[in-house]
Amino acid sequence: MFRKIVRWHPPLMFFVLSMVALIPVTAIGILVDDRELVGSPIWFKPFKFAISFALYALTYAWLLTLSTRARRFGWWLGTVIAVSSWFEMAVIVGQVIRGRQSHFNVSTPLDSALYIAMGIGVVVLWSASALAALLLAFSKLPDRAAASAIRFGLLASFVGMTAGFLMLLPSPDQLPAAPNGLLGGHAVGAPEDARSMLVTGWSLTGGDLRVPHFLGLHGLQVLPLVAMALALVIHGERLRRNLVRVAGVGYGGLVLLTAWQALRGQPLLAPDERTLAALAVLATSCGLAAALVPAITATARALRSRKLKAA
Repeated sequence: MFRKIVRWHPPLMFFVLSMVALIPVTAIGILVDDRELVGSPIWFKPFKFAISFALYALTYAWLLTLSTRARRFGWWLGTVIAVSSWFEMAVIVGQVIRGRQSHFNVSTPLDSALYIAMGIGVVVLWSASALAALLLAFSKLPDRAAASAIRFGLLASFVGMTAGFLMLLPSPDQLPAAPNGLLGGHAVGAPEDARSMLVTGWSLTGGDLRVPHFLGLHGLQVLPLVAMALALVIHGERLRRNLVRVAGVGYGGLVLLTAWQALRGQPLLAPDERTLAALAVLATSCGLAAALVPAITATARALRSRKLKAA
């Protein structure tokens, strides 16, 4: 089984295994290294990124086995994703060893060069992922519910990666020069080192662009898992596909909602009335749609059956 999984895409799987090996190393670093950076343990960022990158690369390694179009080109796209991801992690870990901030750091020529290189790597990663997503979106997958989950997940992932580019934009107080050697950031309306959530590190005092970035990226895992769960309890493929589509629209709406909330400088755990109203509309709409899907699917099936009998 393990050998079969490794053969999905050897470069991507090598990267996944290297991240799996890195996770305990960074966890030990959190425990034994008392240095802090931007208000959290210095090894916390590579720990989070190792987990996230491992899930992301593993998912793409699996997805590329399902592609029915330009498979060789898809293999090379997966290799580009692996190499660019490995480079990003190498810089992050290297900067931690140096005791320096990796993201948004332009305080010295070396830090600035590494940050620019990371930015180029992100563009390469984003471009390769977008092309791979297009290949998968136009591939003919045997299970239509799973196909819908993958396509909605890819779209959410694409939006999540795009949200990451907003972090590269300098805030008004960083223009025309970068104070404290920082340019860009994930916080909106609050300092980068403000109070944050324990596990995620997301801001408790202002907006945080990492929220839609995280949710979007991992839609590629969440929605296929939803499709798998539905397959355990619902046998009708058309019904499962329609329910997955409702889940996909709802998840995409949640990503956009958290992006809107963050851009207004609002903490995830302190939504205002407009955010709560939008969330209520989204939840009610998706809940109502999910409740109506079985009846609509059955009616459509009956109509098709009548047309076939009449023909």
